[in-house]
Amino acid sequence: MSTTYIPGVCNIGPAEIKQRKLSGVIGLSVTVILFSVLLVGGFDAPWRLIIFIPAMIGATGYLQAAFHFCVRFGTTGLFNMSNTLETRESVDQATYRKKDQHRALFIAGISFAIAAAVTTIVFILP
Repeated sequence: MSTTYIPGVCNIGPAEIKQRKLSGVIGLSVTVILFSVLLVGGFDAPWRLIIFIPAMIGATGYLQAAFHFCVRFGTTGLFNMSNTLETRESVDQATYRKKDQHRALFIAGISFAIAAAVTTIVFILP
């Protein structure tokens, strides 16, 4: 695992990656529980759209951990490659910020697509 900031490639280290994995687990768990409640409870299809939120959180968490890249950090010009959550450094070079913003949008787009697919499936189920 790299502990060096690489613009547009990785902007979080071990401590931050662990946090992203945890948010992925929580998002996925809530998605599964909510899915069960919505279907067993017989909720109408429009109510099932709410599953988008935890599905998006889960997908974003897992993808950030997998890519070693935080979407929020990428859009705000920060990085943290340390072993603690307290250390955050600024990205000073404009070209580096631009690369980070592109990666952040890429991860957010994939997360959105995953959440939309999950929501569509849950929506169309009888």
